[in-house]
Amino acid sequence: MAKKALPETFKNIVKMYPEVWAAHEQLATACSEAGPLDRKTRELIKVGICLGAGLETATGRHAIMAKEHGATVDEIYQAVLMAMTTCGHPKTAAGWQWVRSALEGSKTTRKKKN
Repeated sequence: MAKKALPETFKNIVKMYPEVWAAHEQLATACSEAGPLDRKTRELIKVGICLGAGLETATGRHAIMAKEHGATVDEIYQAVLMAMTTCGHPKTAAGWQWVRSALEGSKTTRKKKN
């Protein structure tokens, strides 16, 4: 599965401030290992958090990582739909598009239900 390249600005910040990036990675690891959630579940949660925060690139990236860690496409879209009653229709619709674009870009497609 093809991975979407990280934004150039992000790569520049990492290059200029490697200590900050290392600290960020250490915190991310500590948060991930602080509880019983598996990687797939954590990535689905990140999809919802990123969508709610309006983070297009991060929403798509976490959708791809959720798929890479065993989430079905339907599970990923359900994570997006969970935002509807908390974040509203406009954010959910935007998140749906971000996820769709990311998954299509990674050669992942959604099965249509009859």
